[in-house]
Amino acid sequence: MGKRVILIRHGENPPDDRVFTHLTAAGFEPDLYRPFAGEALPSADETIAGSVVYGGPFEAYAYEKYPFLRDEAHWIETCMRQAIPLLGICQGAQQIAHVLGAPVGPPADEAAEFGYYRIEPTEAGRSFLPEPIHVAQSHFHTFGIPPGAIHLARSALFPNQAFSYGATTFAVQFHAEVTIEGFRRWQENPSHRYDRKGAQNREEQDALMHLHDAGQGRWFHRLLDGLFGQPTE
Repeated sequence: MGKRVILIRHGENPPDDRVFTHLTAAGFEPDLYRPFAGEALPSADETIAGSVVYGGPFEAYAYEKYPFLRDEAHWIETCMRQAIPLLGICQGAQQIAHVLGAPVGPPADEAAEFGYYRIEPTEAGRSFLPEPIHVAQSHFHTFGIPPGAIHLARSALFPNQAFSYGATTFAVQFHAEVTIEGFRRWQENPSHRYDRKGAQNREEQDALMHLHDAGQGRWFHRLLDGLFGQPTE
């Protein structure tokens, strides 16, 4: 493995999230791709140390509506087949779950999480998440736990918050990569609706944000270090 980490983005926000900044500081070379904008994904070769598939507004299963998702699914399959370290975040986690044959979509009660929510480890997830933490969330779809995967974390509203598949693939529903500045952009985005069942109001978000942002950052940096290790030439 080399130094490049392939980052698959589903929007135009600036690369100021914790994935990009932490990997850069660690000596990796984050390499951004936007298939939704027509950018072709690279070949998987020895220069690649890992990949992250970010969140976004696209239904993970809507291949006919969004054909680029087929290319991303092929990339996910390639990473898993070649044991390239892979992290899926929110939509990216749903895409991994879908590739592995698990159901993906809105929950029957139409609940959502928008704000900062407590997640806790499952019994099998205590090495992944040693203790409960609050993390940023923005989603109204969820995923099932795929066959052969290990269920790692849950929240009160959404029982499936994280899973691993093999030793090198992790999927998380939440957004520990998002900084306060990034979440502020979401708060100002009219597509993020405060009227959904389960969504926190702006005041709740602001209070919890300042209490828990640093903690989620510390946990997430440890996850990145454990998944991607150290870059090599």
